[in-house]
Amino acid sequence: MISAILGVLFAGLAIGAIVLACIMKDKKRIGAIVVAIFMAVLFVVVPFSIHTIDAGEIAVVKHLGRAKGVRTAGTHFDFWLTEEYQVFDAKVQNLDITTAAYSSDAQTMDIALTIQYQIMSDKVVEITNQYGTLDILQNRIQSIAIEKTKAILSSHKAMDIIADRASMSPAVEDNIREAIGADYYVNIVSVVLTNIDFSDTFESAVEEKMVAEQQQLKAEYENKTKIAQAQAEAEAKLIAAQADAEANELLEKSLTDKILQKHYIEKWDGKLPNVVAGEDSMNLLVDSETAKTTQ
Repeated sequence: MISAILGVLFAGLAIGAIVLACIMKDKKRIGAIVVAIFMAVLFVVVPFSIHTIDAGEIAVVKHLGRAKGVRTAGTHFDFWLTEEYQVFDAKVQNLDITTAAYSSDAQTMDIALTIQYQIMSDKVVEITNQYGTLDILQNRIQSIAIEKTKAILSSHKAMDIIADRASMSPAVEDNIREAIGADYYVNIVSVVLTNIDFSDTFESAVEEKMVAEQQQLKAEYENKTKIAQAQAEAEAKLIAAQADAEANELLEKSLTDKILQKHYIEKWDGKLPNVVAGEDSMNLLVDSETAKTTQ
């Protein structure tokens, strides 16, 4: 904005000086021409030499192609014919990566991960000298991230990756952090393994296996439930039988001769039996009603 305003100002002054030079004579014309030339020089030099660096950015100043200094957020003046600005984004960068990988049992998978990183602001000169641009550095980070992610996943079987998917992301992050250190002049903010997608054939096989395992667990549970119910019923019957036996035993012990005689007397209707077995012989008895009828 400042360079644009100054450019318009110097251009206007130069044009005005040229107009005056055209209408003036002698020495005044020469003076107007000098002013016009001076304004033209300012127009060429000043506006293009003013550089504005926004917040979240950092610039490397190159003098005739060689990095010589750093400019942070603000407005700076460097002669544009000899000084060149290379601006870097110093904010946190998102790097989205998708690639194919293999498990240790040769199952293919498509993976996706997101890396958040931030360049070290005090190392932008080194980044410029070693990598040239941020795009080249980012491509290098991407290559290392893919290599380390494949190495982690290829050391696990596909079923283990599915069963322990939550632990894969931290393992990948640790390996990438270790590989991309200070030598790459960036700080790794986070690494997230966002997706692991196996082939449709393998996922169908896994689903069928899980269904079969669930059905087996259900059958085992139902079988255990039936066995438990049968055991409970058997135990209940055993307890009832033991209770009946104990009750009969108690009853048998309680039925003494006196008690039996008492029960017999209480139940006797006063009639004698017709035959009574004795020790030596059998005697016939006739009840009183029969004897009366005979008489």
